[in-house]
Amino acid sequence: MTFNKDFLMGFVSGTVVGAVGYRLYEQNSGQLQNLIQQGAPQLSFTPNKAEPSVEDLVSQKERLEDLIAEKQSSSN
Repeated sequence: MTFNKDFLMGFVSGTVVGAVGYRLYEQNSGQLQNLIQQGAPQLSFTPNKAEPSVEDLVSQKERLEDLIAEKQSSSN
């Protein structure tokens, strides 16, 4: 099996670039982690503990029924 010269040059250059990139990443991993942690938005999730009222649930039910009826009438 013979290898093409262009293939070998691409393989060697890709290997060298990958090794250099990995080395730079390892040397600067602390700085990269700090950059990622500082740039990440802080998310906080607080669930709504208030139960919806019966009136709210009925109005949502009616709205959904209206939407279903519109979809069924438009598809027929």
